[in-house]
Parts: sequence; structure tokens; C-alpha cells
Amino acid sequence: MKFTTAAMILASLVSPTSAFRIANLGSTTARSAATAAYRRRAASTFLPNSSAAIAASSSSLQSTYAHPRRQLTMAPLTLRGGSSALFSSSTTTAEESTTETTTSSGPKEIFRSDYTALPFKVSNVSMNFDIRDGETFIESELTIVQNTGEGDLVLDGEADALTLLSISLDGKDLVEGVDYTIDGDTLTIISSLLPTAADATSVLKTKVKVNPEKNTQLSGLYKSGSMYCTQCEAMGFRRITYYPDRPDNMAIFDSVRIEADKEAYPVLLGNGNKLEGGDVEGDRHYAVWEDPYPKPSYLFCIVAGKLGSVSSSYTTVPSGRKVHLEVYSEPENVSKLGHALESLKKSMKWDEDTFGLEYDLDVYNVVAVNDFNMGAMENKGLNVFNTAYCLADPKSATDLDYERIESVIGHEYFHNWTGNRVTCRDWFQLTLKEGLTVYRDQEFSGDMMQSHAVKRIEDVSSLRGRQFAEDAGPMSHPVRPDSYISMDNFYTATVYSKGAEVVRMYRTLLGKDGFRKGMDLYFERHDGNAVTCDDFLSAMGDANGVDLSQFSRWYQTNGTPTVKYSSKYDEESKTYYLTLTQESNSDEPLLIPISVGLLDKASGEEVVATKVLELKEKEQTFEFDGLNGDVLPSMLRGFSAPVKLVQAEADASEEEDLAFLAARDTDGFNRWEAGQKLYTSLIFQTLEGNQDESKTLDYVEEAFGRALNMDGNDYSIQAYALTLPSESTLAEEMTVVDPVALHKARGDVRESLARKYLHEIRAKYDELTEAMESSGSGEDIKLDATSIGQRRLRNVLLGYLCCIKDTAEERDAASELAMKQFESSYGMTDRYSALNCLASMDGEESVVARRDAALQKFYDDANGDALVLNKWFMCQAVADLPDVLDRVKALVKHPDFTLTNPNRCSSLISAFTMNAAHFHAEDGEGYKFLGDMTAQVDKLNPQLSSRMGRGLIQWRKYSEERGALMKEALQELADMKPISSDLFEVVSSSLN
Repeated sequence: MKFTTAAMILASLVSPTSAFRIANLGSTTARSAATAAYRRRAASTFLPNSSAAIAASSSSLQSTYAHPRRQLTMAPLTLRGGSSALFSSSTTTAEESTTETTTSSGPKEIFRSDYTALPFKVSNVSMNFDIRDGETFIESELTIVQNTGEGDLVLDGEADALTLLSISLDGKDLVEGVDYTIDGDTLTIISSLLPTAADATSVLKTKVKVNPEKNTQLSGLYKSGSMYCTQCEAMGFRRITYYPDRPDNMAIFDSVRIEADKEAYPVLLGNGNKLEGGDVEGDRHYAVWEDPYPKPSYLFCIVAGKLGSVSSSYTTVPSGRKVHLEVYSEPENVSKLGHALESLKKSMKWDEDTFGLEYDLDVYNVVAVNDFNMGAMENKGLNVFNTAYCLADPKSATDLDYERIESVIGHEYFHNWTGNRVTCRDWFQLTLKEGLTVYRDQEFSGDMMQSHAVKRIEDVSSLRGRQFAEDAGPMSHPVRPDSYISMDNFYTATVYSKGAEVVRMYRTLLGKDGFRKGMDLYFERHDGNAVTCDDFLSAMGDANGVDLSQFSRWYQTNGTPTVKYSSKYDEESKTYYLTLTQESNSDEPLLIPISVGLLDKASGEEVVATKVLELKEKEQTFEFDGLNGDVLPSMLRGFSAPVKLVQAEADASEEEDLAFLAARDTDGFNRWEAGQKLYTSLIFQTLEGNQDESKTLDYVEEAFGRALNMDGNDYSIQAYALTLPSESTLAEEMTVVDPVALHKARGDVRESLARKYLHEIRAKYDELTEAMESSGSGEDIKLDATSIGQRRLRNVLLGYLCCIKDTAEERDAASELAMKQFESSYGMTDRYSALNCLASMDGEESVVARRDAALQKFYDDANGDALVLNKWFMCQAVADLPDVLDRVKALVKHPDFTLTNPNRCSSLISAFTMNAAHFHAEDGEGYKFLGDMTAQVDKLNPQLSSRMGRGLIQWRKYSEERGALMKEALQELADMKPISSDLFEVVSSSLN
């Protein structure tokens, strides 16, 4: 499943000048006021974002984690909803963890160490769905087999979702209180009724009733618009029927029959291959689907609706299987499905070419759903996608949307092997499938965009902006956590993005061929099984004959490690000594791959190509001999490990060295990084009022000017080189965050550069405009790397031109330029970038008139298109206007706004939390607004409310006054009765 808090949804909505796949909603954490302190710890945590309106961020919608054996000291609560709606436990210590007692004091915390195998498993499943208006009847037939045989058969089933109508075992009706009991969300059948011989089986039949029309949690079976669909990861299947709803129970779903009204729901889809279909009495029809591969219940899916589609076929290599491909949506959106279909074909070929992995069914279906909590779901043979990650045409989707759709389509397809054929034993192993698959989709996207440097900048920027904040926050956890309260809170940037970095380190340490050998052995050993992260590590090590036991510490260590470096050159021996030390939360040293290159200080030539150093001790010194002069190290090339890199001792020449690397480093990522560090230093000096005391401004202007006049046609690299670090990334370096002062300092630096290079920026903007028009404008929107890069660069330049607005004349010129681009652009990328600039315009009547006219035109042209309207809401939520909160409150009452749709809710409420300078206004009204909205959403959708509540959790990182107001809003949420377990976990982790 693609991890999507609103961070990813909102990334699709922000101005294309912020060209990053995942917008940072991470907390604005901390930095000391002193530039010297910044230099000592400069951790290279930069997320560029060239649009002032969207540079802000908050901790909204980040991950959550229940600390192992954490003492829960909150007042007694009534829990509702979420993945474990009405459970509670008084367990708080390691000694008590295995002897939990049910109380009313709080929820149950689940620990990885407590894993036990199931005494009985389900081997085969047959189901029948009878869909009626207002209620759906579900019959299930489960074949029960012995596993360990030690214990009763315990089935999961959420009490607030299921009404049990009948239950029988081997043809005998069971009696509640005698043969089985229902306690909260579990149904237990006594073991004496079940098979005792190893090869014996029993058949359990149940019939339940559910009400998908009222299922606002969007988990289990629910109705979205005119269609029914399911979402079962992580624990949604228990809202469909009684079942051992955990990933280590892999069963074959022999038959899933779906029956519904034929006119209202002509399309009936299920996992696997279709066996049969036909009409039944009463203008109804049915379809029967079979999935021949064993799968856990979280991969189950059905869809019923009046859908349109596009289709094609793909022939696998080398087997030659012809696979029917079809992508569905509501009929009015069919014209937007072509890009998703083509992306699917590219994904299938890439996986064959790169990993030798073929698709294994005759059909591959994808359905776009408007109401969806996550990004997409890899259900076997029937992927379900948030429409934001599936629908695209030039008038409604930005370049970023197109790139992201291709990436997410690939992600879900790649899960067919890394997640479906081989899945995780328990949810603590989630990174086994998600971290690995994120790594795979990153590599796929890098190949598709033909620039791994661009992709690496995007991915590392996202990691630093979101995951580093998560590592430093109250819910920090390892990539394989030790405990959780609500499984829905477990889909985190750490599990996904840092998990992908852990996989990438295997690749760095073992090399391309060694990594492929490890992957091959992993599939050979574990195809069709539910396994652990340790199994993956063993396959990698065994395939290459290396001991990776030290590397395993990455799976159990939270926080972001720090690597410090110092060096010296011995002229007599012509030897360069590089000393590395590591600091982390691990009791023992981690194995950290550090990719290093050396540049001659005199000539700038690379004298030592990239070499991977294996840092295995707390401190190690590496020697490079045969050097004819002093050198400058290019450290952590390609971001070879998810660490913070710090120079051991402050050096007066540090910024001079950064300027040298920004101009001459042969590693594209590190060349960009050096520029980002210079920008960061200047912004903090501006914040502290001591800019005149250093040469930083000279270095920055030199780097900016060089980037502006960069040769070649790698326009995306050029755009990123001109983009300042975002406010959220800058705030990660502060001890106490002042969002208003930080916003001003960044804006001042941005305006200073814009004024310094005004004529050059305008000339480059006009040059790109002319080139784009001459190469084919209008409705012919090209999606090749060069065209995307040109638009990206031009919109970065537009952002600079529009930030010059101190005088009435300047405001008029800026708004006129943005309006001209808005009116002349056919494609959404350029149009939306201009709209974002206009949305923050204020002042004279003519300026305001242009702004309001553009907003009205954009709304009218949307003509009800949900994804375009999301963009319209968001650009107003992140606008840099003094009354933006009042505007957001008014938009909550807009007829097109609803709290029940995650995309729409995120586009306004969560987007506002990104607008840090205004969300964190000193009066605390932003916090009250978020708290009120979160409380309302918690009654509808606990997954969404828990993400929204994270906008308040970093209260300790702000001033005492701001922190007290944030904490007050959190406490009001904590005092709610009832409160969902999802939101409870977030609130309790922060308050305690």
C-alpha cells in the first residue's frame, strides 16, 4: 500500500514550483539561534521549495508510534473507531505485558515480542456478497486446519461493523455461550470442536450483515459515490466478516461471488481471475472470481459500480502469458486513465528487465476511487487507487501529478512480488514489503525520468523534511517498531522512506549484482510465505557470503544517526587521512556505508572516484595514499546512508569549501547539497541579524548566479539548484522555532536574490517562454524530461519575479506577469503555478482584482472536477495573506467542501497547517481551528483525524507561549469522550 498521509496528496496540489513528490508536513522542530551552532551540527537536511506560499509546513499528518511499555497516564477514556475500536488495557510495563487485564483506562498496546503463531489457520475461503441498498449480506465458508493446535480458534470481527446472523461448524449450528463467545471485537470457538489430526479439516460457515453506506471510516466494505469498494489493509477485513485478520494467515480464496443490481452496478470485480458471471432474478447479476495464490486477508478486494474503463494487454517475458489490463473509474473520468494504463505497462516491463519478475495472473485491474484513506492498495489483481494517484490529463494534472501517478502505479504493481507473493509475518515487519517496494519504485522512477540525480534530490529532500522530523519527535521508532496501539498509525515515513534507505544500503554495500543475487534467493526461499525482516537480511547475506549481523541493528534503532568527519593531508607521505565517528541510539555501532570522492583543491579535478567506506566502529580512520596534493572530500555521495553529516570541528573555511563543491563536485547530488547548505547558512544569518559579518552572501550569490547560467538542458537540476530550502527543513535545525521570523528571513533572502539577478531571471524566464512556445504550445503538453524540466525551471523563476512586491508598481507588475501566465497556459502545471503566485497577492484594487478573478476563473473552469477543486482549496489555504485563517474558515462552509472525503479535507485543513507563519500565529487561533476540525473528523474517520492531530504534537519545539497553546488544543482532544484509538495514540504520545 502506498503510504499517503495528506503529505502526498497535498504534494499533488502545491505549486509546481515546489517540485517535490511529497510535501513536508513534518513538524517544525528545532535549531539554536547561533549560526555557529548550526555549522557544528549542519545535518544536511534540506527540502527545497521555491514557492513562498507553500514553503511552510507543520507536523500534520505524520506517523505515530507507541513507545515500548510506555506508561499511559491519561484519564479514563471511551474509545471508538479505528482499527481496534473499543479495547483497553492497563498494561504499562515489560513485566506486565504478557498478563494484560481489561480495564477502562486506555487502549491495548501490542508488542512485537509477544508474537505467537496461530493455533488454527484458514486454508481456503469461499464468499458470497449480496449487495442491497442500505445493507449487504456476506456469507463466508472457511476451511479450518490445524497449525500449532495450542489454543482456541479466535476470529477478528469489529462489533460496530458486523451483525452476526448465523454460524455453523461442519454443518452444525453453533450456540453462543456454549460453542463460541463474542467478546468485543473477537469471536472465539472452543478448541474441542476443531480438528485434532494434522491433516483434518473443518468448515466454518458464517453469515453477517454490514452497512457500507454508513461506513465513513473507509475501512472494510464502504460506498464511495456510486460504487462499492473495500479497503482491508491493515485491519479492514474484520469489518467484512469474522476471520483471523492478520498477515500470517495466507489462504486461497477459491470463490468470491458478488451479486448486485445490474443497472446500478454493472461492473463486478474481485481478486484474481474471473470464473463466471450472469443474470439472476429481479434485474440483478453476479460474477464469481478466483485467486489461485494464497494471500492474507488484507489483500482481499471487491468492487461493484457503474464504471467506465480503458483497456489493453501485455505479454509477459519470457513466459508469454497474455495479460488483460483494465483501468476503471467513474464514467466521466475515463479520458484521464490513459497515463495510468501506460504506466502499468512500463512497470511490468521494468520489473522483468530489472529483477526478472513476471506477472502471474491473466487479469490486472485498477480502480480509481474518490473516497480513499491511503494513496493506493495492491490487492492481488485488483488494485484500488485514490483518484489523486490515477487520474490525469493536461488540464487537470500537473507534471508532478503525472510523475507521481507513474511512481504509485509502479509501487502497487511491484508489490505483486514484494508484498503479495512474499508478505510480512506480522505488522511489525511492514517495512519488509513497504521499504523494499518504495526502493523499487524510486529506482523505476529514476529510470523513467532518465535522471537518477533529480530523483535522488526529490527523495532525500522528502526523507529529511518528513522522516527526520519523525525521528526527532515524540513518536520516534525504528523501521521495525516494537509496539503499536492502532495499526492505522503504523504507516509512517520511517517504515516507508527510511525503510527504503535501509534497502538502498544493502544495494550500496553489496553492489548491483550482489543485491540482485540476494533478491533472487529471497524469492526462491520464501515465495508464498509470510516472513520477517530477518529473513530478508539472511537472504542478502547468504547469497553473497557475507555476515550482515551488524547491519541488522538498523532494524532496531530509532532516531537519525550522526556521522562526524575530520581530515588531514600529510604532504610528506602524500596520504590523506579521513576520520569518521558515529553517534546513534544503538548500544553498539551501526554498519554505515559512506560513499566518498576526493577533489584536488588546486585544480578541482576528481582524483579519487566514488568509493564506499564501511563505517563499522564508533571511530575509524581511512587512508588514501598516492595523492600529489591536498584534497577536499565529497562526503556521503548520493546520500549513501540516512544520517546527518557534520564536520567534527567548526572551520573558518567551511563555506569556502562548500562554494568549491557547489561549483566543481562531480556528484550531482552533492553539488546541489553544497548550494543548499550555503543558502541555509545565509538564511540563518539573516534571521539572527549578522549577515554582514561573513562572506556567505558572496558565496550564495556566486552559487545562485552560476546555477542561473548553467549550461545544458538538465532544467530540473537547474531549478532545484535555484530553490531555497523550505521553512520546514530550516526549522529542523532550530532549537526553538519562531515560524514568523523564519518565514521573513527566508523571504528576505529570496527577495534579495531576486533583486540582485532581476534582469537575468526575467531574461531566462522570457527565453524559456519563447522556447516552449516555439516547440509546440497550446494543448500539446509534452511529458518528456526536457519539457517537464523547462516548465519546472520557468515556474521557479516566476516565483522569484513575483516575490518582488514592496511597492505598488512592483505589485502591479508581479500580478500582471502571473496573470498573463495564468491566462495563456493550457496545462495545469503552468496555470496552477501562476495561480499560487496570485493567491498571495494583496494591496491595490487592481492587484486584488486580478487575484480574485483568477481564483474565480479556476473554480469555474474546474466544473466540479474533484481533483481540480482540491487544488483550488489548497492554493487559498497556503496563501500568504494576513486574513488567511478567516478565509479558510469561510471555505469550510463552502458547498463543495466536506469532511468525509480525505482528499478534500486535506486540501484545506491539513494544507493550512503547512502555512506555518499563519498556522502558528501567536494568538493560537490556528491551533484551536485544527483542534476543532480534528474533533469533528474523529467522529467520521479515525485514520484521518489521527493524521490531522499530528499538526499539534511538536508543541515542545516552539516558544513557551506557542507550546502552551498547542498543548491546550491537544488536551482538549485528549479529554474527548469518546475518542478513537487512532487519535488517542497520537495525543497520548505527545502529552506523555
